[in-house]
Amino acid sequence: MTKGKKVVLRFPHRLVDKPIVYRLVKDYDLQFNILKASVTPKEEGLLVLELSGKKKSYDEAIRFLTEAGVETQLLVQDVFRNEDRCTHCGACVTICPVSAFIVDPVTRRVDFHDTKCIACELCIKACPVRAMEVRL
Repeated sequence: MTKGKKVVLRFPHRLVDKPIVYRLVKDYDLQFNILKASVTPKEEGLLVLELSGKKKSYDEAIRFLTEAGVETQLLVQDVFRNEDRCTHCGACVTICPVSAFIVDPVTRRVDFHDTKCIACELCIKACPVRAMEVRL
């Protein structure tokens, strides 16, 4: 079993209404967790998935996606917080699409849950003190 890999899938308009993710489960025995989804019927689709399964099945599934016309990109970068710079202002909290930032109700400090992060980089642009950074 491979550890979950985060993958960005971009679907052309002709594939938006096809059961692509279903095929990943049924034909390749992969487990998935949807981290982000944006589908515009008859236009395009974007999915950020965390895929888990046997390495051989994962490799075959990626080949299937590519041959079907789905653009695939492995998320190999991580977003991290420079704790020395962070002022816990909360600018990142409302901008994060996956709620990776949580305000502690007692301390009012912002906790960053990097395992939820999909590396969309919105917090990097929103952070006024540049505490959020990308690690490749």
